[in-house]
Amino acid sequence: MRKDFAIKAGRRIGVVTHRDGKIELIVSKSDDPDAALAALPLTVDEASALANLLGAPQLVAQLTEEHRDLPGIHTRQLPISDGSVFDGRTLGDTALRTRTGVSVVAVMRAGQVHASPTPEFTLTAGDLLVAVGTSEALENAAKILARG
Repeated sequence: MRKDFAIKAGRRIGVVTHRDGKIELIVSKSDDPDAALAALPLTVDEASALANLLGAPQLVAQLTEEHRDLPGIHTRQLPISDGSVFDGRTLGDTALRTRTGVSVVAVMRAGQVHASPTPEFTLTAGDLLVAVGTSEALENAAKILARG
């Protein structure tokens, strides 16, 4: 299955998912979408990471725009890194809201948005938490997620 779209630069960018599970990121000319100029094979984990990289900034930008009239309120992406003490543990285990006042409004995982995660939501390395709070609280939350 191929899904692609045209970009302003005159190219098409797309993803081809093969029946055997292989995934390719492709670039082709806009006038000949069947002639790929480049094809990059991706593992499932790499495809998920790319989806998070592309999806999370848009969500953060949207939330930032919605909060622009609320002075002192910011939105930030907070990653769950490989080897994090919170990998495999619940959002409640982080106690971010209690410890910092930060609210986690969504978790980006494998290109999917999990909105309004509950304290029982299990975190996984590679997740990007979308959090809202003051600058100081967001910085403290980042430190907690990095160090435990």
